[in-house]
Amino acid sequence: MTRVLQAARLHLVNPVVILGIPWLVVSISFAINVAIFHLTPAGEEEGFSGGVLALYITVLVVFVQAVTQLLPFAMGVSLSRRTFYLGTALVAAVQALGYGIVLSALVSIENATDGWGAGLRYWAPGIFDVDNPLLQVFASGAPMLAFMFVGIGMGVVHQRWGQAGTWGLIIGSLVLFGGLAILITWLEAWGSVAEWFGDQSAATLTIGLPLVLAVAAALAAYPGIRRVVP
Repeated sequence: MTRVLQAARLHLVNPVVILGIPWLVVSISFAINVAIFHLTPAGEEEGFSGGVLALYITVLVVFVQAVTQLLPFAMGVSLSRRTFYLGTALVAAVQALGYGIVLSALVSIENATDGWGAGLRYWAPGIFDVDNPLLQVFASGAPMLAFMFVGIGMGVVHQRWGQAGTWGLIIGSLVLFGGLAILITWLEAWGSVAEWFGDQSAATLTIGLPLVLAVAAALAAYPGIRRVVP
């Protein structure tokens, strides 16, 4: 356990990158959205923005870099791949919970101020606003955990197979999801897909499905990281 904590602390050596950059990016996005809703007709009616996605995407990129930049160093100081993975997973879990708490607080402020005085729903758009501060922690934190483990998985792919693996993952994902879109369109099943999602609870969509994705990404990344070479 001590070695796992040592691996986790590696990620906190430069907190400006792992914490500062994501919040800097989303703060700029938030400021732009607030200005738009205050200065344009967008604020005349209550609406939501997808700008908070910038936070999730930036965190994903940070965890990709955490694996690609820190794993070779960890192996160089005699930390095993398994230990590094567990330490990284621990950091992801703690950070996801922390992000969930902060985002829940921001959502509460947003709701109390009528969307920052402009009807803006930024920090939990659409179904992600669950009207319960405790549940909001998980509704915001579970998708964050999914993004983190997807980032870890992408970092593992890059370390294991290099740029060819990264591009193969990107192209393979495009082919997979593009093929699914073609199949659903051919079957004329978009209505059924929409109906299925409409039948699910907010907790399922915001917590359950992201946790399933996080677990799937974690399980897929673990065998890969065990075979990474220095």
